[in-house]
Amino acid sequence: MKRGPEKIETARLLLRKPRASDAQAVFDRYANDRQVTRYLSWPTHRSVADTLAFLSWSDSEWQRWPAGPFLVFARDGKLLGSTGLSYKTNSRAVTGYAFARDAWGMGYATESLQAMVDLGRATGVERLEAICHVDHQPSAKVLEKCGFRQEEVRRDHFAFPNLAPQKKSEVFSYVLTF
Repeated sequence: MKRGPEKIETARLLLRKPRASDAQAVFDRYANDRQVTRYLSWPTHRSVADTLAFLSWSDSEWQRWPAGPFLVFARDGKLLGSTGLSYKTNSRAVTGYAFARDAWGMGYATESLQAMVDLGRATGVERLEAICHVDHQPSAKVLEKCGFRQEEVRRDHFAFPNLAPQKKSEVFSYVLTF
């Protein structure tokens, strides 16, 4: 397993490992926004303490694996959102992304996801996975643009904590193999 970089530059973006000092900005820009977190696997942050817990988890992922979560910034330094890799094994990882509402529809998700595809390949990932709520078509399009193929529709598979946490939802299961 090859270690990934803590900073990645794309044509328009700077992706870097999160720091504890980012907590307030992450909370304010997207983590506390119910619209942004609607289709995500983690609960909307109710306080900066929730964001600090995420940043602590992020640090442990970076210590354990070749890479982990990244914050996504515009070249002018404005925080746009987050992405990253969550390793299940040395050769299998999951990816996803979340962006502030004012960053939607500008291609940032596609650009940052492509960086995660490249990072996965560079760190020895053979199977990169993602799930997408069946009602979240913009996210499905981003995954498909980056080469992911829909593997299956999983029924009653996943509880989205910001929708109906007690009810399991249908999701598209996407995969990209190298």
